[in-house]
Amino acid sequence: MQFKQNHGMASYNLGHSGFFAGLPLSATNNPNPITELIASDMSEVNQVIRNKLHSEVPLVNQIAEYIISAGGKRIRPVLVLLVANAYQYQGKHHHELAAIVEFIHTATLLHDDVVDESSLRRGRKTANALFGNAASVLVGDFLYSRAFQMMVSINNMQIMQILADATNVIAEGEVLQLLNMHDPDVTEERYLQVIRSKTAKLFEAAAEIGALIAGANPQEIEAAGEYGRSLGTAFQLIDDVLDYSGNAEDIGKNVGDDLREGKPTLPLIYLMKNGNAAEQELVRACIENGDESKFDAILKAITSSGALAYTQNEAVKAADRAAAAIVSLPESSYKQAMVQLCAFAVGRNH
Repeated sequence: MQFKQNHGMASYNLGHSGFFAGLPLSATNNPNPITELIASDMSEVNQVIRNKLHSEVPLVNQIAEYIISAGGKRIRPVLVLLVANAYQYQGKHHHELAAIVEFIHTATLLHDDVVDESSLRRGRKTANALFGNAASVLVGDFLYSRAFQMMVSINNMQIMQILADATNVIAEGEVLQLLNMHDPDVTEERYLQVIRSKTAKLFEAAAEIGALIAGANPQEIEAAGEYGRSLGTAFQLIDDVLDYSGNAEDIGKNVGDDLREGKPTLPLIYLMKNGNAAEQELVRACIENGDESKFDAILKAITSSGALAYTQNEAVKAADRAAAAIVSLPESSYKQAMVQLCAFAVGRNH
């Protein structure tokens, strides 16, 4: 199955309705096939999140509520629900697991925005811009620890191992990314290692625990993990593209943030390898200095050189791998939705 980026994806582009539009978890103002399919599950997840966010410390409640209510695509908890239902799970633990995954992800966002000195996410001020760095880091710690409290309550050692390992790998990925900052000599493989650790690992874990809680066998759990890992890779690569070609209003953050932060993402890495001498020198200077004033020149170079097209194509390859990983999954509306997510990953504009 081949997916195309942006054009020709009308039947799969779910990016303008329901929770994909950055609305609260239970919002279904313009239902799409996936929101309708898992609406009751998402309502249960929403309730778990509200219950488990509570703290006796008012500032914890305020910041946690602020970032959770900002919405987002909710892809990671959606993965838990879709995979569990695809394997015909009949219990309630998948709601808690989906909330756990969302808490872990939200904690990483709080920490990321502090490290990156970001001021805008999901179209709103970041928590660190509004409440300060210290409060954001500490509330991120609260969300991590609350997630682990919830893991213990499920009382499944294999699930705990998957999520604990994923959290540790994500932290390693954050450090790897920090080491890559302002380094124009980062290779594609080094960068893909960051993606696998920092982004794809939680997608992988979400899919694995969805299969595990439903009683899938080891081969099926492994296939679900490959699906999540490849889907997460596709998402991150398209994020790399959108940081140069997107619209700030659509993507909910400042275009060019990666360049400002000195992040050598795949479009820049491609240009460093394949551009002419002047383009290579421009990229090197911008990465080393985090110089967003040259954004227009960089955008022109990565577009004309084929860097954006190359990155898009790599995302399509990852989406293909994700779809291929679940080819043996029994046919169901949930499997269809999982394939639709592959198409959404590469066809979105935000």
